[in-house]
Amino acid sequence: MMGRTTALSVFFALLAYAAGAWLTHDFQIWTAEGARRLEVALAPVPAPATPLHGPGMADTPLPRLLTEGGGVTIVDFVYTRCQTVCLALGSTFQQLQATIQEGQRNSPAGAKSAGGVKLLSISFDPAHDDPAALAAYASRLRADPRIWRFATARDATALRPLLDQFQVVVIPDGMGGFEHNAALLVVDGKGRLVRIFDYADMDTALAWAQHLAATQTHTAKAEGSAG
Repeated sequence: MMGRTTALSVFFALLAYAAGAWLTHDFQIWTAEGARRLEVALAPVPAPATPLHGPGMADTPLPRLLTEGGGVTIVDFVYTRCQTVCLALGSTFQQLQATIQEGQRNSPAGAKSAGGVKLLSISFDPAHDDPAALAAYASRLRADPRIWRFATARDATALRPLLDQFQVVVIPDGMGGFEHNAALLVVDGKGRLVRIFDYADMDTALAWAQHLAATQTHTAKAEGSAG
């Protein structure tokens, strides 16, 4: 009897281990957010052709917005009425902008940004965040439009494919606001989401984005010389 009990215990332990390994990508992650970050790192996600508009910006498909002018873009998803995590994201982007501006001052004349890195904040609350609201929000954050732009879709239906593609979770909180995941999304020069960082890891995110932008520039020059 004891031998049978021991065998069953071992069986269920092995079953639990196998299930845990499968659910956590061989124990590399333990949360849905960790899974999202791992999946993006392993397989870049192309941005959908969601039309976005914002201050000084007519409807523009997201891939074109991300790739115009070259470089790499760090993206976040916010809404202007948020008084919690969006404030932290706004502060993070302000610090990123300041670092990029410092790089501009120290870079050769004509360089747009240090390492070719741009910032884009996308509102998932188009019912309230029209271009005028986004412009006022950008002004409060002292955003430099040459570096940091703001945009949203015409309505929630148009925005849904983007949220789904980038696995951005947005849930009404029952009080007129939203609960949502928050991160720094790095998009390469081909308009593909390639890395996701916690907003507390802004220095790592920016360094990685700058390295990627420099690599892209070097590759483009090499290809141009070969051609």
